[in-house]
Amino acid sequence: MKSATSTLANAAYGVVRRRILRGQLSLGQAVSRRKLAAELGMSFLPVSEALLRLEFEGLLESRPRAGTRVRIPSPDDVRGHYLVRETLETQAARLFAEVASRGDRLSLQKLAARLDALSRLPNRAVYLSLHHQFHQRIAESARCPVLSAAIEQTCALASTWFCVFPRPVSVRAPRRHQDLAKALANDTPARAAAAMRRHVRYSRQEALNRLQPYFEIRKASGRTFSRSARRIVS
Repeated sequence: MKSATSTLANAAYGVVRRRILRGQLSLGQAVSRRKLAAELGMSFLPVSEALLRLEFEGLLESRPRAGTRVRIPSPDDVRGHYLVRETLETQAARLFAEVASRGDRLSLQKLAARLDALSRLPNRAVYLSLHHQFHQRIAESARCPVLSAAIEQTCALASTWFCVFPRPVSVRAPRRHQDLAKALANDTPARAAAAMRRHVRYSRQEALNRLQPYFEIRKASGRTFSRSARRIVS
């Protein structure tokens, strides 16, 4: 029975996580356990387990008598997230410059060119998927599975923030990922790490600028939020 519940919980977790990362569930949007359980043909128990797991990962938040919603970050949340990300990804960049194969380096530069081209298009879903691949490719090529897993988790959280952006993120820096990939492929480990640090800090400022309206919503909602927000979507 426990195994069956865990399997169902994993399935519900996957469904909700994908919807959040694809922007089908927006920041602040309410998630109804009852409706989700009915939609997936499950009881409350596996659905509740799935949502608790997503809360632990920082994708959802719940408050007594108010319900569950996609988590709206505070400015301090964003700064803290990017501080951790900077630490992880600068180390990945340093290791990439040290141990990546010639094939890894060429592959990353090709991926960067595709990513920068997509950054100017309005379809954010494809861009987000490739952006995730780009940073994972760096981590995987660094040959450190634990570091790669940690970076995957930080990229997933940042994806929920990218989904709110009404226009391409990299308009002011159309070769941003190509320049980074070139530094990682050709420079010393120290210079590769410095290039990644600049890249992450640029992203942090972009996120703070674009999330400003949501910070105001979070501030206005205080300690509670209403279940009247839009419900979970298919």
